[in-house]
Amino acid sequence: MTQHPIAANGRGYLAIPGPSVMPDAVLQAMHRPSPNIYDGELLEMTATLIPDLKRVARTNGKCAIYIGNGHAAWEASLSNVLSEGDRVLAPITGLFGHGWADMARGLGVEVDVLDFGKQSPMDMARITQALKEDTGHQIKAVLAVHVDTSSSIRNDFAALRRAIDDAGHPALLMADCIASLGCDQFEMDEWGVDVMVAACQKGLMVPAGVSFVFFNEKAEAVRNAMPRVSRYWDWVPRGAPEQLWQYFNGTAPTHHLFGLRAALDIIHDESMEKVWARHAVLARAIWAACDAWGQVGALQMNVAEVKDRSNAVTSLSLASPDGTRLREWVEANIGLTLGIGLGMGEEGERSSDGFFRFGHMGHVNGQMIMGLLGGVETGLTALNIEHGTGALEAAAAVIAKG
Repeated sequence: MTQHPIAANGRGYLAIPGPSVMPDAVLQAMHRPSPNIYDGELLEMTATLIPDLKRVARTNGKCAIYIGNGHAAWEASLSNVLSEGDRVLAPITGLFGHGWADMARGLGVEVDVLDFGKQSPMDMARITQALKEDTGHQIKAVLAVHVDTSSSIRNDFAALRRAIDDAGHPALLMADCIASLGCDQFEMDEWGVDVMVAACQKGLMVPAGVSFVFFNEKAEAVRNAMPRVSRYWDWVPRGAPEQLWQYFNGTAPTHHLFGLRAALDIIHDESMEKVWARHAVLARAIWAACDAWGQVGALQMNVAEVKDRSNAVTSLSLASPDGTRLREWVEANIGLTLGIGLGMGEEGERSSDGFFRFGHMGHVNGQMIMGLLGGVETGLTALNIEHGTGALEAAAAVIAKG
């Protein structure tokens, strides 16, 4: 007979930074037979998704939907505005900035990297200087991640837009909001972002498999001047479809769309402003607990400055291998799954076992966050990992204040 830890049974809690917890309404919307893909309900519903997605992105531009993960959106966005031999600037603050840059290299694009490390946001003065030095305007785009899920750094895109403008440079501003959309405030049009990529499995609370590229008129003009774009990645028919299949260049991801419709209803019933405020309060509660734990022992948050932290994900560390020990203990013993320390330790070194992450994105509320923190406190205690006291009280005070 299989032996189970005494407190492990019951509903588990997936507290990783994506895929996020899915609302029951999303799961129920997807639990249905396949629909007619040529007429009727699916056709009518799909048309309603675009304006509601644009409301989340805060844009009056266009939106293209792709059947694929965030990496698919990376390649789709690049393929519509860059050709082999073009050049881009990539200011990087974590693993996923490197990933998008490498995707560009795979398409034959030359990448100028400004690496700001794993604990600091972008230095706008360095970006302005790099663009000023490009007197021939060979750099066609700036590829930047709003929130890097690995480091949990949030970058200031309004400031990044100003940095590009201060250089008098015409490069497109392209944003990766895969981890931040629907969690951290993002204003595509107000902040002057030309292209933005996102995916469905984080703040949008739908199973992984669908991604999005939002683009404005400036980016559209660049696309229209391209000598060639792959039929599949081309955003022109997806952004202005005449028939249902053109949204997806083929068969629709039917059940994802039903789930997405339910998720967008949840978001807009709450309102974007209240969604952002909820994430901000819950993030502050987590940080208050981490500050208390960190008063004694090795636990610390990766990002020191509050203004540079994401409200969707928190990257932390303990002395190696205690990060991995903690993750394994809470998953096996109390049904709590924490995120791995992705891309934080040096490759091949045991130091990576010190890192872990909390995901607090999408369908989360106060009692879930208190449960997460209580679970971590339990794990620290069970493993005799040194930590400060008063963490749960500090978090409760933040949530109580609102």
